[in-house]
Amino acid sequence: MNEVINAIKTRRSIRRFKPEQIKDEEIEAIIEAAIHAPSGHNEQPWHFTVIQNKELIDHFSLAAKKAMAESEVPWIAAMGKNEKLHLFYNAPTVIVVSGKKDSYSPLIDCSAATQNMLLAAHSLGLGACWIGLINFLFSMEEEVKKLSLPEGYEPYFAVALGYPDLEKPPRPIERKKDVVNYIK
Repeated sequence: MNEVINAIKTRRSIRRFKPEQIKDEEIEAIIEAAIHAPSGHNEQPWHFTVIQNKELIDHFSLAAKKAMAESEVPWIAAMGKNEKLHLFYNAPTVIVVSGKKDSYSPLIDCSAATQNMLLAAHSLGLGACWIGLINFLFSMEEEVKKLSLPEGYEPYFAVALGYPDLEKPPRPIERKKDVVNYIK
């Protein structure tokens, strides 16, 4: 099977990580893959904040969960109140993906960059999980300031990264089949 298609089909969100920090070369390779993502009008409107400070990662997890606990959406509120849940699953590295507000399609472009990071991490034998619920943290201006983003950027997602702490990778879930129609 084609190497890229195989990586796409075998990549899974990993939510258990070993405590040791990933190598700088691995982070550089993941960021390099991200910046090679497609972007509308080739604007490349992304910015990446690599966080390896455990105290800050833990702080962001608690702050986001506090906001999540106030959600009107029951499952989000339940996750926010779950004392055992660490929003980044205790990953040693978190990369925040931000986009330039006034660009053509920053959310889409940053999503493409995030997918490239997930695939790159998988290809390097690392575990990764796309963290969308971090947007609860990003609604708090005082927390966003801690990211030291360039002027005009806003954070969208985070990716938790580390060495998987699993005996075997999670099994794939069944995929929906009736999602295509052809017009010829």
